[in-house]
Amino acid sequence: MCFFWPAIPNLIKFVTQNKIMRKLKNNELNRLNLEEFKNHKKTPIVLILDDVRSAHNVGSVFRTSDAFLVEKIFLCGITPKPPHKEIRKTALGAYDSVDWEHNKSVEECVESLIKDDYYIIAIEQAQNATYLNDFKAPLNKKLAFVFGNEVNGVNQTIMDKSNECIEIPQYGTKHSFNISVSAGIVLWSVFEKIKP
Repeated sequence: MCFFWPAIPNLIKFVTQNKIMRKLKNNELNRLNLEEFKNHKKTPIVLILDDVRSAHNVGSVFRTSDAFLVEKIFLCGITPKPPHKEIRKTALGAYDSVDWEHNKSVEECVESLIKDDYYIIAIEQAQNATYLNDFKAPLNKKLAFVFGNEVNGVNQTIMDKSNECIEIPQYGTKHSFNISVSAGIVLWSVFEKIKP
């Protein structure tokens, strides 16, 4: 024990000058329970998943939507819907907290949201798209983000109905992100811009 004595002053100096990081336990995270989540004020954002094929992607979008208090997810066309074992794997129960609805037609879904005064934003690489880092959310508007099929993206009919198109800047050799990654990037960025 005496052997380590000379190191103690250096240890004390290290501890007082540096933050010690300890991983938090789940019960220390102060997360909302399901009832609290349902009653909590939501972020004025809905997501539209149009013909997203992968149930894993859908589950991941549910989980990310829970984290950012998204109002609702619209699952359109062939997009898988709960209950689904692949969604369950990645959502970790978030389909119980985040409201969702299935629509056979994405066009009808978008038209309904337009009537409810949502600002429709396609997430796509397109002519005259706004880069995500330059996007300024319109004041006092509810936002609806459309994410398209993994191969074909957002269909042109929906692009024509959209108020704006956002593109996530990319700098490598690939030309697209996975849908669940795109949703995470967009939600985090927009949430940071509009949170009170």
